[in-house]
Amino acid sequence: MSKYPPDRRQKEVRNSAISGACAGLVSSVVTCPLDVIKTRLQVRPEASASGSITHGGFDNVTTVIRKIWTEDGLRGFYRGLGPTVIGYLPTWAIYFCVYDAGKKFFGEHTALSHMHPFATHIASAMLAGATSTTCTSPMWVVKTRTMLQTASVPKHELYRHTFDAFVKIYRSEGMMAFYKGLLPSLLGVFHVVVQFPLYEHFKSMTSEFKRGDALSPGSILLCSGGSKMLASMATYPHEVLRTRLQMVPKCTTHNGVVMRQYSGFVQTFVSILRYEGISGFYRGMGVNLVRTVPNSGLTILTYEVIMHYFATHSI
Repeated sequence: MSKYPPDRRQKEVRNSAISGACAGLVSSVVTCPLDVIKTRLQVRPEASASGSITHGGFDNVTTVIRKIWTEDGLRGFYRGLGPTVIGYLPTWAIYFCVYDAGKKFFGEHTALSHMHPFATHIASAMLAGATSTTCTSPMWVVKTRTMLQTASVPKHELYRHTFDAFVKIYRSEGMMAFYKGLLPSLLGVFHVVVQFPLYEHFKSMTSEFKRGDALSPGSILLCSGGSKMLASMATYPHEVLRTRLQMVPKCTTHNGVVMRQYSGFVQTFVSILRYEGISGFYRGMGVNLVRTVPNSGLTILTYEVIMHYFATHSI
């Protein structure tokens, strides 16, 4: 039997979902410019002049920033904000809801809690990550496509808004286009598998936790930022693979045969490894670390503050 009455459990799940959605909204708006820069760094800016399959010519951070400002001004740094906000709201709502419910389920109905102190956190993070990623995959495809659009894109191909992007992608590529990059995204579940157990561990090391007090904002930021940075460094390659697969399909000519540049997970992995080496899997990681630390800090800080508000006001 559960040690929590049904109405209390439902209230906690509801509050967790609301807190998660608000946390995602705040962090996505604040860190959107860095997300745009990172996404641009992960891909080549232009196809090669000869049309052959080449993988050189990647921009550096300064070049990307200059191009965005010159072509689109301040607005360019917020390309993809619409689908990002729309995507983060359900993503974090689903994530935190499933994560909290998972901790209760695995802790009360399985033997995981007796196997290792972090076993329930790991299982919950995997379940929550896979669920939220699968449910919101279409939004992330639209977000990536929008962030990669530049002034050189023909006007009839330019996405005017999020709904327009959905319509154009569906008409030109079909429903399956919205699930491109899902496999590397699911591999990204290991990111949260690393992050959240580390976050729980870092929390347990704070003086506030040992005294039984609520963590201060500074402690929350330090714990969440540290765990996010370590997790990002360990699992970053999946982000490059996902971005390459979610790009607008580009066909090139090779020995008279028209072929797609990135046609699948294995082909993309081999292509990057062959033409770019190991460093190709880490393009944009520096900017990503600069982005993810405040992103994670804002997300978890907002989540914890709102959850604390709900608890203290008995909402």
